[in-house]
Amino acid sequence: MKSKVVAGLLAIFLGGFGIHKFYLGQTGQGILMLLFAWTGIPEIIGIFQGVLMLLMTKKDFDRKYN
Repeated sequence: MKSKVVAGLLAIFLGGFGIHKFYLGQTGQGILMLLFAWTGIPEIIGIFQGVLMLLMTKKDFDRKYN
């Protein structure tokens, strides 16, 4: 079972490399973010996704990612 706090923090701090996607089992999206890491766009997306994950209820997080 994945932790929403771990996923959110990974997205905020390492989201530019797609680490949170690998943690959540979304390998394809993780590879895509890793390939485009040099542009800086995945970092913005990662911060946004991390904040959203941390603001989600546990129930919503589990439904979407577990």
